Amino acid sequence: MNKLLAPLIASWKSPDLRRKILITAFLFIVFRLFAHIPIPGVDTTRLAALFAQNQFLGLLDIFSGGTLVNFSVLALGLNPYINASIILQLLTIVFPQLEELSKEGEYGREKINQYTRFITVPLAVMQSIGMYALLKNQNIIGAIDPIALIAIVVTMTAGTLFAMWLGELITEYGIGNGISLLIFAGIVGRLPVVLGQTATTITAEYMTNMIVFAVLAIAVIAATVFVNEAVRRITVHYARRIRGNKVYGGSTSYLPLRVNQAGVIPIIFAVSLVLLPSLVGGFLQQIKNPMAVNFGRILSGLFNPNGPSYNIIYFFLVIGFTYFYTAITFNPNKIAQEIQKYGGFIPGIRPGAPTASYLNYILTRITLAGALFLGIIAILPSIAKQISGVSTLLVGGTGVLIVVSVVLETVKALEAQLVMRNYEGFLKE
Repeated sequence: MNKLLAPLIASWKSPDLRRKILITAFLFIVFRLFAHIPIPGVDTTRLAALFAQNQFLGLLDIFSGGTLVNFSVLALGLNPYINASIILQLLTIVFPQLEELSKEGEYGREKINQYTRFITVPLAVMQSIGMYALLKNQNIIGAIDPIALIAIVVTMTAGTLFAMWLGELITEYGIGNGISLLIFAGIVGRLPVVLGQTATTITAEYMTNMIVFAVLAIAVIAATVFVNEAVRRITVHYARRIRGNKVYGGSTSYLPLRVNQAGVIPIIFAVSLVLLPSLVGGFLQQIKNPMAVNFGRILSGLFNPNGPSYNIIYFFLVIGFTYFYTAITFNPNKIAQEIQKYGGFIPGIRPGAPTASYLNYILTRITLAGALFLGIIAILPSIAKQISGVSTLLVGGTGVLIVVSVVLETVKALEAQLVMRNYEGFLKE
């Protein structure tokens, strides 16, 4: 705890960092204010019930910062921007031109961000229309004329762009990554409401379950911090090179391989895929064909979020997507070539293909630990509900992972700012 609070206390004493913290807090307040401005014509009570029953919509609400369940002007939140970022990240791996652009320093990052914004707009429009269709089918919003539909789509798209702008303002003038911090603010902002709902149902028996839940929550947070910070350090030696009268190299460094290389991306992919059969099953049950109805019932029963088969399939999908995403984001062959290019080698391993094979072997082993952890985090709500019996206080494992990751990332950003300012003060002296 002292390690987390020390950078905050030291940052508050610095006028420049204090200004950044106040700007970040102000933008948080603006974001939360707009999150409570609703779009008219929606039954928010039925909407909240729909989100409570659907894990996929609940996950979307997490990434919207808690604005989707209120159907506010920021209803889509940052979902289209996050999807655009993922799409562009995958395209960077497929197209060499984008990969080269991403390596061009500040200019390359600016161009990648610009392309991400361009992709965000059509994604926001499509998601706005899809959200309207979903709410209309659930009788949460009535039929409206085309002009009103266009107004809703434009409002939701503009809300996404506004949230994206707030995130970029935080990144530029505040502390840490603005997009991550807005998602963090949305998750944390919902906790007082959930705690209030839980407090009204507490009994003597329920209090015991609450204690079990609290112990489980502390254990999960500790495990998340441990896995998020865990790395396997590969020693790399660089041979000495003599050019003229100067000697280059001869140093030793480390190649850090993270245990959780993929972050929360595998959970997003897996939950999108595992919930698709239940949606198809619900659609087939509306058809008058008896075979379609029976098949729809089988799908809905097999992929029922409260059933064991759903959690088992979900668990293994997360493991599979973890390996898939790690494979496309970390290329052992390219890393081995870069090490060889600069005269480096791993002790006991020959440069080139043997180095790539060794890195792939190590990565496969540590990714298994990260994949198992993400799989447990994904099915954590169901496990916690069975153990504690607390259903109103469940914050999904994905939300816990995001909150812990953002806190650690922000603390590191503050520490980096403090080190930089101390170094500048030392130079002036």
